[in-house]
Amino acid sequence: MSEQQHVTAMFDDIAPRYDFLNHLLSFNIDKIWRRKTARFITRHKPANILDLATGTADLAILLARSCPQAKITGLDLSENMLQIGQQKIKTKHLEQQITLNQGDACKLPFADNSFDAITVAFGVRNFQNLEEGLSEMQRVIRPGGHIAVLEFSTPTRILFKSLYSFYFHKILPIIGKTVSKNDSAYSYLPDSVSKFPQPEKFIALLSLHGLNCTQKQSLSGGIATLYCIEKQ
Repeated sequence: MSEQQHVTAMFDDIAPRYDFLNHLLSFNIDKIWRRKTARFITRHKPANILDLATGTADLAILLARSCPQAKITGLDLSENMLQIGQQKIKTKHLEQQITLNQGDACKLPFADNSFDAITVAFGVRNFQNLEEGLSEMQRVIRPGGHIAVLEFSTPTRILFKSLYSFYFHKILPIIGKTVSKNDSAYSYLPDSVSKFPQPEKFIALLSLHGLNCTQKQSLSGGIATLYCIEKQ
């Protein structure tokens, strides 16, 4: 089994408890972060939005509410996550506005310049190949289009960083394992965050792929970062 297949299987396995654990482990702060992401995209009034690593469609649903004029396409590798997302969309009567597809962010099944906006919430670090994923995002976004990337980062203030690191690496995996019944999923989370480029390196990588980070917002003391991006 490849690393990508392993990650996909892991998300399939934890899908039924994913939303509950997201909100529990972040003390519901993840909802605030997603709202900030949606607000950045909303002010540009896009007609077509691609939500990569859409998971259970939380961000796609927020975008549908804040951009009622937009058609939203969600894409994710995990079939089980998408099934839960589809149920949420049906319950909220958003089937005409949101379409979910199973697919790989590194091999997007869309034509060049197809979208006015792209969002990715806590997904870029899971791309099988980060540079390929960024190239694909640059390809399918129209010139002048906007991209919002919301991703975990590492706090820089020494005391807060120490406290957060203890929670993130010691407490969170135990709670995640107990609730999700998956031995590796919530150990994978801190490992994947530690391997992901920190903000300045990520911004430089974006630039190499024709994507200009116009604004970087450090959220909740640096636990997460919102990158506001335009196609160069």
